[in-house]
Amino acid sequence: MKKIISLLGLVSLLAFSCSEHENKSDKKEKKISKRHYGITKANSYNDIFLDSMDVVNYISKNKIPDSVARRMISFYNTRNYEYAWFSSDGLSEQAMGFSSLLNFTGDTSKQQIKLQNRMDELLADTDLTISGNSKSIINTEINLTERLIDYSLTQFPDGYVKRKELERFIPYKKQDPIKLADSLLNKKHNDDKYFSDINEAYKLLSEQLRKYVAIVKSGGWPAIGEINSKKFKKNDSSAQVLAVKRKLILTGDLPPNDTSSVYDTALEDAIKNYQKRFGFTPDGKLGPKTLEQLRTSAIDRVKQILINMNRMRWLPTKPEGRLIVVNIPAFTVHVYDGAKTVFTMPVVVGKEGHNTTLFSDKMTTIVFSPYWNVPRSIVKNEILPGMQKDPNYLEKNNMEIYGGTDSMPEVRQKPGPKNSLGEVKFLFPNEFNIYLHDTPAKWLFDKDVRAYSHGCIRLANAEKMADYLLQNNDNWTPEKIHEAMNSGNQQEVELKNPVPVFITYYTAWVDENGQLNFRDDIYGHDKDVADKMFLQ
Repeated sequence: MKKIISLLGLVSLLAFSCSEHENKSDKKEKKISKRHYGITKANSYNDIFLDSMDVVNYISKNKIPDSVARRMISFYNTRNYEYAWFSSDGLSEQAMGFSSLLNFTGDTSKQQIKLQNRMDELLADTDLTISGNSKSIINTEINLTERLIDYSLTQFPDGYVKRKELERFIPYKKQDPIKLADSLLNKKHNDDKYFSDINEAYKLLSEQLRKYVAIVKSGGWPAIGEINSKKFKKNDSSAQVLAVKRKLILTGDLPPNDTSSVYDTALEDAIKNYQKRFGFTPDGKLGPKTLEQLRTSAIDRVKQILINMNRMRWLPTKPEGRLIVVNIPAFTVHVYDGAKTVFTMPVVVGKEGHNTTLFSDKMTTIVFSPYWNVPRSIVKNEILPGMQKDPNYLEKNNMEIYGGTDSMPEVRQKPGPKNSLGEVKFLFPNEFNIYLHDTPAKWLFDKDVRAYSHGCIRLANAEKMADYLLQNNDNWTPEKIHEAMNSGNQQEVELKNPVPVFITYYTAWVDENGQLNFRDDIYGHDKDVADKMFLQ
């Protein structure tokens, strides 16, 4: 039986960990980081703090095993008992990422179900503000930390996530981005085991980080002055052409031996490649959006890479079976079978103010020729005003009232070509009423920026998704799927094996072709994290 630390022992342990004097034998035995008193509200990542006795009491009350309890105290000592999973504004980005990772494990224990229900409740609260003195918040905070340490001990291959490294998985103070990058890139382990060896996406991005840090240390990009894109044309020659070429050589889009100042075919091709990496339609022209990205400083790219490396810590390290990952800033869904990419597909995500929530769940059901049960908020803000202006509004939009009251009816749109969900939807039941679905508005997929929905995720080719998910079901041939999608009669099909779905937010990553991609921070998440994470 694992040893359980007593309350008296915990208090002694806490006093030991706060001591400025440790002999070597004690330090080796205890393996607990010193308390970092240098972290204050002025320089902390999150702006609320625990009382150290909150952690001690939680460990005692829940009879946490010694191996986990020591790591919990060490974890909070590193942060000077700053909250890891909450700030005064609500749940941290790391809390959302780790919650998704926990959900992916398939743990059905009472503890996990209770925690997941609590996280869903917090995520669904759009007006959430946090008091660091709330007993419920304190319990959830420490519970998440306990689960993180348990996860590291049971899910990560042995030795690839060191104790001190885990304590820094969640940023704990504002830092200089270059110093932070150097600490990640230049660490040495005696056993030659590194987290990047078990997380390919993290590893690939860290290799790009090294390249961009070197660019910053060498003075950054050449300055690109004012450019009139209408006059910046093929075969023209100027100092600005040369500046753009030098920038694209540094980013790897143009061969390093190109020293001419002529806007030639090589530069046009390099601009096209650059535009692809930023999610733009590649036309080879220096339009306003392309110029804006070209002028972004190298240090800002370093920050963007660091922020996204941190996000990649919350991806499954060795996924098995089918997995669906939606990347909101890329407006793309990726379908995987293990580590293999089966296909990718453009999507439409929530517009600003109707942000698509970051979470994970399991897809369980496909609904062909679906009704669209209009959310209450849309009924209130859009349907009712439309009905007041036009008595035939519902009929014109193929809608009907199926319940509710005169002042707040329940409205649904019937199956058919005008249905906002298109011909099929894919359900992974969640608190946020978010799902994948078809759409009649196919023209939206011609746009580079596709944030137009009320939060759900629209698929460019929903039939392809249905064919893939039902490919091993003999009762559902592609022909039968097509027929059901166009029948006009709603029909539900349960998946024999639910498929995990991750809703993520990556603005920097390396694709399967080894190309570093960047995307716009459409919801402002990067900015929020950068303000908390960096000194400059």
